[in-house]
Amino acid sequence: MNSSLPILPTISTTFIVLSAIFVAIGWFLIKQRKINAHIKVMTLAGVFAVIFFVIYASRTIFIGNTAFGGPEDIKIYYTIFLVFHITLATIGAVFGIISLITGYKKNYEKHRKLGPYTSIIWFFTGITGVAVYLLLYVFYSGGETTSVIKAIFGF
Repeated sequence: MNSSLPILPTISTTFIVLSAIFVAIGWFLIKQRKINAHIKVMTLAGVFAVIFFVIYASRTIFIGNTAFGGPEDIKIYYTIFLVFHITLATIGAVFGIISLITGYKKNYEKHRKLGPYTSIIWFFTGITGVAVYLLLYVFYSGGETTSVIKAIFGF
């Protein structure tokens, strides 16, 4: 276990977890027909996701990404898991933006259909994001911090 955690990844992971928690609260509120509270909470979930993305993108651009520092024999499994997480996060972000837009534009039919799928994808994105964070910084010491291509694919 690593005793000193890097500040930016810790902060950004906290924001994505907050986003997922607020999505869950928003889902609960809409089931209770508390529409105004749902709108406020889901907006906050979106704000937390944007804060995560700004921190993550800034760190990636200016510092780089951290390669997996764990045992070589599980690196391939970590890489597959990371690609799965990135794919989920990308799909979840697109669905999230569309869900927010359809909600704000009062296109409730499309919003109601898309919302549950978006939420489920976002929960898995949050969970897999925390798992990536734990594997990179808690369970193992992070590897080299470098460009995203080198961190993911090793070249």
